[in-house]
Amino acid sequence: MTAPASQDVSSPPEWFTAAIGTPAKLGAVGVDGAPVAYRRYGDRADRGIVLVHGGAAHARWWDHIAPLLAAGHMVVALDLSGHGDSGRRDSYSLDLWAREVLAVAADAGIAGPPTVIGHSMGGFVTLRAAGLYGSRLAGAVAVDSPVRDITPEERAAREHRAFGPLRVYPSAEAAVARFHPIPDQPTLPYVTAHVARTSIRQVSGGWSWKFDPRVFARHQLTPALLTRLDCRVALFRAEHGIVSPQMSEMMYDRLGRLAPVIEIPAAAHHVMLDQPIALVTGIRTLLSDWDHSTPAAPG
Repeated sequence: MTAPASQDVSSPPEWFTAAIGTPAKLGAVGVDGAPVAYRRYGDRADRGIVLVHGGAAHARWWDHIAPLLAAGHMVVALDLSGHGDSGRRDSYSLDLWAREVLAVAADAGIAGPPTVIGHSMGGFVTLRAAGLYGSRLAGAVAVDSPVRDITPEERAAREHRAFGPLRVYPSAEAAVARFHPIPDQPTLPYVTAHVARTSIRQVSGGWSWKFDPRVFARHQLTPALLTRLDCRVALFRAEHGIVSPQMSEMMYDRLGRLAPVIEIPAAAHHVMLDQPIALVTGIRTLLSDWDHSTPAAPG
């Protein structure tokens, strides 16, 4: 992919400029000895959404999504430990990250059971949170999360193609120029440029990425952990993503054939980078349906 620094990002659409210009209230909560940072939008305390990013990503991948979901909801995007502006640990697990999701929802002031929405590895965290704490959630939504397989970010880390020891770049511009999603895909350049700029931090000797490479050394979410959940659940898949129709069918079966499978047309794996409006539309439609219907009884 052409580096964001060389792309034309001078004329993003008005909706995008307004979204990323929406002020976020910043917060952090301690979970098992590490600070977990989050960004909050909206003030409807009884109706909350928690957005969970993918592996090596961070809360600001949702900057242009969260404000579009905040009408009638409190929306919180967190940095899982080992990512973004949150603390690092000696080791990481889906169970620990699931606890962070619930802790952030409570600390942000979400009074009612939240709906948790996770992308890629964040979908694993979301489904694990639903498995552990389903009765405390309004719903769980996994976006292009391949439960049968590891995510492409994890595979790249294991094959030493990416996400190894963090390189230090001499300038912020040099670091941003190296940003690209894994797997690589077409993106909206203004979205990618914003995500790239918010993915780096100043360190001794220059600039580097915000994530801890050790986040990929953890247990997987296997199909055996997918069971009927004590909350509503939905599965989103990108038309050109990494969750195949066959994998969606397997996940649908494991979840008791109660979870709708929603396809985002023309989207690749990182849906918020290429089809953000379609993603928002799908989420809004799903939540509206959940607001005006009763959960299906288990068969």
